[in-house]
Amino acid sequence: MAAPRFLDLADPAFDVTASAVHAARDESWVAETPYGWAILRFEEGTALLKDRRFRQGNDKWPDQNGIHDGPWREWWQETLLSLDGDDHLRLRRLLGPAFRMKTIEAMRPRFQALANELIDGFAGRGEVEFVSEFAEPYSSRILCMLLGLPDDEWPRVAHWADDLGKSFGINVRRDLPRIEAALEGLTGYIEQVVADRQAQPRDDLVSTLIAAHEGSDALSRRELSVALVFLAFAGMETTRNQLGLAVQTFLAHPEQWRLMAERPELGARAVEEVMRVNPTVTWVTREAREDVDLHGLRIPAGGIVQVLSHATGTDPRAMAEHVPFDITVDDRPLHSGFGGGVHHCLGHFVARTDMAVALPLLAQRMPDVEAAGPGEWLPVSGNTGPIRFPLWFTPEG
Repeated sequence: MAAPRFLDLADPAFDVTASAVHAARDESWVAETPYGWAILRFEEGTALLKDRRFRQGNDKWPDQNGIHDGPWREWWQETLLSLDGDDHLRLRRLLGPAFRMKTIEAMRPRFQALANELIDGFAGRGEVEFVSEFAEPYSSRILCMLLGLPDDEWPRVAHWADDLGKSFGINVRRDLPRIEAALEGLTGYIEQVVADRQAQPRDDLVSTLIAAHEGSDALSRRELSVALVFLAFAGMETTRNQLGLAVQTFLAHPEQWRLMAERPELGARAVEEVMRVNPTVTWVTREAREDVDLHGLRIPAGGIVQVLSHATGTDPRAMAEHVPFDITVDDRPLHSGFGGGVHHCLGHFVARTDMAVALPLLAQRMPDVEAAGPGEWLPVSGNTGPIRFPLWFTPEG
């Protein structure tokens, strides 16, 4: 096969949604990147995420950024995102019951009450800094609900989670001091929570996992700490970013925003459409377990492959891109915004439900919303989303 194009995913100015990526997709299903190969088309990307010749490749992320030792690297190697095989399956089995659809659906009224409470805080002003006044407190306070943490602790947890979330960014080496300080702070806090639940168990996720730690399944204290810290930062960071990206997407499609306000039952469909065209997780990583011939491309054992979420999710070969963004379409192929295969995101029910609740409420209460300036955004590569996102709308009342 012809030599594929090179896409510089490590460049902070590079945009994985740009026309250059679409042009590369038109030429070939694959491109080269500083991090290995990138799959650009839906069929090949979906197949790779299910291909047992590949394993989760996120454990290589520190090495790819020149970070070969230290507390963050050690912790990263032990997270659910990096583990593979029996250890990964065992942890998913222990964590899974807390994230079942029935459990999360029962929390829907609390999500709705929280969203309305936050909107009440700015609806009368006609302006909002969306990240700090809605997306961050909404995602953080839901996380506190899940973990059984005091609601008033959310700003502290959010601060650590925000800095630890830079682990997913392409500037991870530059941000390492902040990342490691956040890891130390959040780990210390979680350890205090675990000690409290050991003394006084409650009906919450932490107490459930402590019971697993003390039972026959032998969840070690280190595994418990790593898992809870990872859930705390990953759950907050991705939902916060994705909410901002959702609003950004709807600003380009105001007729869809109005439709969602009129038909709030389309909230779940809206989440899928947004994550298809504008995902916060811009690529999903896999590593070859052995030498692999992939559609004529030889990938050696240990070779890294990224499935680019936006490129595969908007591939016109699969997605009928003559209808580029439509929240009424219910037969799109499944996007890769939550990963795929055995590493499909454990918390996807939480993210899907809390965003499906929030987006229609925002559309109903800010029907004519528009951007109040460009805001400030993370690079559109690695995990992306808004840092600051000021909005205007007609005030209520």
